[in-house]
Amino acid sequence: MEKHIRARDIKIVPIGNSLGVRLPKNLLQKYGLTDSLVLEETDQGLLLRKKHDDKLSWGETYKAMANEDEDWSDYESTLIDGLEDDDVDKS
Repeated sequence: MEKHIRARDIKIVPIGNSLGVRLPKNLLQKYGLTDSLVLEETDQGLLLRKKHDDKLSWGETYKAMANEDEDWSDYESTLIDGLEDDDVDKS
């Protein structure tokens, strides 16, 4: 399958004391771009990409924890500490 890259001419425009580019609204919508982007310098040029939230969902967190090779043997001692037998007011 051949990768088709579509090129567009865009102008650099003044924005206050800076310069910027305007991105077509249909491209912003197509790629779900809203508030901010990440600009990367690569060997091929500049790359704009969607900014990913660093927070993991519960599912992603579970998968990340499952992939870790952690030793939970110390945790097992808390299971036999007898606290579950204490008379604690649970209301």
